[in-house]
Formats: sequence, C-alpha cells, structure tokens
Amino acid sequence: MMELWKGRPENEVGRLPREVRTYDFLDSLGIEYYRTDHEMANTMEACNEIDKVLDVIICKNLFLCNRQKTNFYLLMMPGDKKFKTKELSAQINSARLSFAEPEDMLKHLDIEPGAVSIMGLMNDKEHAVQLLIDEDVLKGEELGCHPCVCTSSLKMKTADVIEKFLPATEHDYKTVHLVGED
Repeated sequence: MMELWKGRPENEVGRLPREVRTYDFLDSLGIEYYRTDHEMANTMEACNEIDKVLDVIICKNLFLCNRQKTNFYLLMMPGDKKFKTKELSAQINSARLSFAEPEDMLKHLDIEPGAVSIMGLMNDKEHAVQLLIDEDVLKGEELGCHPCVCTSSLKMKTADVIEKFLPATEHDYKTVHLVGED
C-alpha cells in the first residue's frame, strides 16, 4: 500500500544519490513537496494508482533531440495527451524530432529511462536541454514528477517549480500548444 509523505524520506539508506540530491535541492529552495514510494510503474494502471495517492496527474516527460543531436528538449505534457512529433516540431522550428538516447539522458540530466523529470534540469549545468511545457500543465495548480528515479513520485505547486526551481537551475521554458488528438 502506497502512502503519502510530506518531504524527504526519514531514512535515505538504499536511495540513489541522484534522488537524495533532488530532495537536498528542493529543501534548499524552500519548496514544499509530497512524496510516495512505489515499484517502477510499467503500466497505465500502476501510474493511475500513483496519481490517486498523490492526488495529481504525473506529467508525461519526453526527452527529445533533433536529427543531428545538437539540440535536446525536455517536453512536459499531460499524461492523457498523445504526442505528435509534427505538431511540436513546427512550434520549435526543428525539422525532425526523435527520442534521445539513454546515454544523452544520463549525460545531460543524470536520469535513466523511466525516470525522466523536470528535476533533472538541476543536473544540466551546461544548459544543453531546452524545457518545453504544454500550456495545460501550466494551468494546473500542482504537478507530479519523479525525483530523478522511477521508484518515487512527487507533488508540488506548479508556481514553485516555475518561480523557484527553474530560476535556481538557470533554465527557462517555452510554452507549447499540443492538441494531441488523432
């Protein structure tokens, strides 16, 4: 049974350093967050259970790149929208987008597949990744994301992420409009 906890875990034994660094960073910024621990979510049913515990829909986060692998993008969008490459490409003036390689994800965000999250931007010291946020994510009072691992999930105020977290990472974002329909 998953439980909802306020703040970081009391016992950090067995947790990856990237997860602990996420809690350290959020705490240093005074950002309040709620957390639940869980098994890796491989199905939509498992994701829906996590959403219920957090009482928020966890964002779909996609790590993308252009064909030349010179531009990297982190796209945050509602989990129930379909991703259409063509729809996004036109808005960011990039001819062809694809999913970036796991090695690039690890290099730039210190995250592995399954744990992609806006929290990884705290590890992007070279500012190689451009953040793209679907307008519907910005409309929500709170958002859900991973703390750089896929076995925990967080809920925090969207305003704290935009007004405190992003400036502290020296990242900005571009708002995009995704219809996500067939």
